[in-house]
Amino acid sequence: MTEERPAGTPVLRRMNRAAVLDAVRRRAPEPVRVAELARLTELTRPTVAQAVEDLLAAGWLRQVAPQQAMVGRPATRFSLNGRAAPVLALDVGPHTVTAGIADLAGERLALIRRPVGRRGARHLLEAVDEATGAALAAAGLAAEQIAAVTAATPGIVEVATGRVLFAPSVPGWPEIDLAGRLRARFRCAVTVENDANLAALAAVRQHTGAGTLLAVQWGERLGAGVVIDGRLHRGAGQAGEIGFIRPIGDLPGPAGDGRGPLERAIGAEAIVDLARRRAAGQPESGLARATDAAAVFAAAADGDPMAVEVVDRVAAVFAEAIAPAVLVLSPHAIVIGGGIARAGAVLLDAIARHLEDLTLTPPSVELSELAEGTVLTGAIQLALDEVWRDTLAGC
Repeated sequence: MTEERPAGTPVLRRMNRAAVLDAVRRRAPEPVRVAELARLTELTRPTVAQAVEDLLAAGWLRQVAPQQAMVGRPATRFSLNGRAAPVLALDVGPHTVTAGIADLAGERLALIRRPVGRRGARHLLEAVDEATGAALAAAGLAAEQIAAVTAATPGIVEVATGRVLFAPSVPGWPEIDLAGRLRARFRCAVTVENDANLAALAAVRQHTGAGTLLAVQWGERLGAGVVIDGRLHRGAGQAGEIGFIRPIGDLPGPAGDGRGPLERAIGAEAIVDLARRRAAGQPESGLARATDAAAVFAAAADGDPMAVEVVDRVAAVFAEAIAPAVLVLSPHAIVIGGGIARAGAVLLDAIARHLEDLTLTPPSVELSELAEGTVLTGAIQLALDEVWRDTLAGC
């Protein structure tokens, strides 16, 4: 039992408000009664009642219609006022920009995707502005109502400044001060982070107690985030850039778009090319008409021998490339997100089989349930963490 904190001084009242608000947050979205809050915070009912009154007046809580009690007067319940501090998350990719707005409880208020019409930083910025504006309109919010912004971007990001130092997939992107532009528009805390790192943060929330986690973001490009005991591992700043691993064997020629060797070998576009080359001269094969990697994996799941062969080759290249990292880090799990996460068991089983031959203690290999939404989910989580850190400190 913790020592009771009197509710007299302003400092202690702030402490009590923070304790009560944190308890409501942990129970969200389920509303709670004063008696429950007293039990959760180990404060007296009068102290909790005063804190609730203060939080209602400040707009952090809202009163929920009481449930009908079997006997006596129904108890009043309280929940978070989600719109007290909504957050904006951006997943900025070379081909698509996704903007999501979530309320204080993490509920999605808007989700907007916009294609990037042409390659280059200027066109990417236009898509960012358009997606952001559309998301604000869909959520019925003004820019000044946003409490925190997190933007996910390809490339290497300088943590202290949020500047992109290296982004070969978007020519001119390092010259753009994305963090500065967003701060000028929203006047709130802005974080710019590598997309694979945010995917890793989202994945670790689904793996409580996972220890060391290697979260791979796999689509047209490949990146990874390393989480050790719940903390993101950055190394000297470039940890997780697996797309630049050089796999064993023949490689396609230079892509001319900044893709790394592993991306050129087994990125989503490369998987389609591999399938078409394997099916060359056999027009009756479904692989000859494959337009995306999903079609290749679907054919393999249906037992198409050529598709199975292609998937096995992709899995082998991936396992050979990632095995040294597995031997060095000994992760408890590898979680694959991005578009390839929809491949299903046919890819998962093949990767696990090849890793078993290449490592001492193979980690579990899983496909993220969030798939393409992994990065945006991580960005929302990071923005909400920023809001809650500030809110609970100054409540």
